[in-house]
Amino acid sequence: MPRVEHRYDVLVIGGGNAALCAAISARREGASVLVLEASSAFWRGGNTRHTRNMRCAHDEATEILTGPYTEDEFFEDLLRVTKGKTDEVLARHMIHESKAMLTWIAEQGVRWQPSLGGTLSLGRTNSFFLGGGRAMLNALYATAERLGVEIRYEAEVTDLVIEDGMFISATMKDGEMVTAGALVAAAGGFESNITWLKQYWGEAADNFLIRGTGNNKGTILKLLLDKGVQEVGDPTQCHAVAIDARAPKYDGGIITRLDCVVFGIVVNKNAERFYDEGEDIWPKRYAIWGRLVAAQPDQIAYIIFDASSLKLFMPSLYPPIAAGTIPELACELGLDPDALRKTVNDFNAAVQPGTFDDKILDDCRTEGLSPPKTHWARRIEVAPFYAYPVRPGITFTYLGTRVNKEARMLMADGRPAANIFAAGEIMAGNVLGEGYAAGIGMTIGAVFGRIAGREAARNARN
Repeated sequence: MPRVEHRYDVLVIGGGNAALCAAISARREGASVLVLEASSAFWRGGNTRHTRNMRCAHDEATEILTGPYTEDEFFEDLLRVTKGKTDEVLARHMIHESKAMLTWIAEQGVRWQPSLGGTLSLGRTNSFFLGGGRAMLNALYATAERLGVEIRYEAEVTDLVIEDGMFISATMKDGEMVTAGALVAAAGGFESNITWLKQYWGEAADNFLIRGTGNNKGTILKLLLDKGVQEVGDPTQCHAVAIDARAPKYDGGIITRLDCVVFGIVVNKNAERFYDEGEDIWPKRYAIWGRLVAAQPDQIAYIIFDASSLKLFMPSLYPPIAAGTIPELACELGLDPDALRKTVNDFNAAVQPGTFDDKILDDCRTEGLSPPKTHWARRIEVAPFYAYPVRPGITFTYLGTRVNKEARMLMADGRPAANIFAAGEIMAGNVLGEGYAAGIGMTIGAVFGRIAGREAARNARN
């Protein structure tokens, strides 16, 4: 028989940005709060550990932001990257609420720093955490603990009791049962569950690398959907970037991401280009490259560039592969030397004169080439030549639970749940139908975490 704990006002399942914002928000409303984190204390925080910035609307420049980023501009950027696949009401609500996050999150102990450079071009739109995601996470935990939030580690939830849209209790792996007046689910997606990914991607998923935590198996998501919560999102859509193929299967984090696509060309195992490397400013397009590589043979690709570009981007954990000639580079990569030489020669011949500037949509382009490179096209001709092997790096999945503006989950029949709320990746599919813009995952987590905690506390009190 599972032993029953004393009742809490609010139970938060998860341990990252969204969960901690929810816990702090609920506690500041006067609720008793328990946080259940499946990982150990060292690995706490899920994908938040690997983040570094948050995208928030703001009306004027600040000490860390170079200019205004209006709600309308934020929404236009979101529409562009999602191709219109977003819940407009929720998206506009999130963007409006994001304006307060720059101050609110700082009040929870998080410190900001000016934008990093390179290809990021985020100095006006995104605020960077001083010390990165782990420092941000540590600050939130410290505040939560100071406020009296109870936190348990290695507390994996294996079952939920939900009756007619009302959360009753949660059971942990050790058999312990917890009851609460309201539940906030902030336990992430299912990107670490290769078996679940293979239901939609087939055998290709075996070649995916998981950028973040190995703990996001989708257990809570599946329980909620099985208990009658309405789902949202395409299960094949996700935040997926091109990361170094030499990265570990899990937890490679941001240091394995490659930001040099715009400075060269990307070829598959047949040494063929397959997409426009200069389609848009990098923060608005970097997250499409994981899916693009996933569609290539054996889910492998190679970024090819020359010495003139080597110092124009932030280096990754692994050094690039170098060679004195393109055919020699092909041999290092296991590619057909003649095929790669032809691809590079065809590209070089198509490059048109222009003024290179990686901070804007410049006029350096190709002509008569398919696919084209519409910006930042420069001839690859200065030895030594370099390459990075890349595979799809999955950050988080977009299949999730449908919510309303209160972050309250909706049941399959459309009714709002009585006392069940969601925040973060587990509900990101409401806003992200596809695509991604840098920093928006943290925005979704923080904004809806704050809302979910507040509403859960008020719900429990009433």
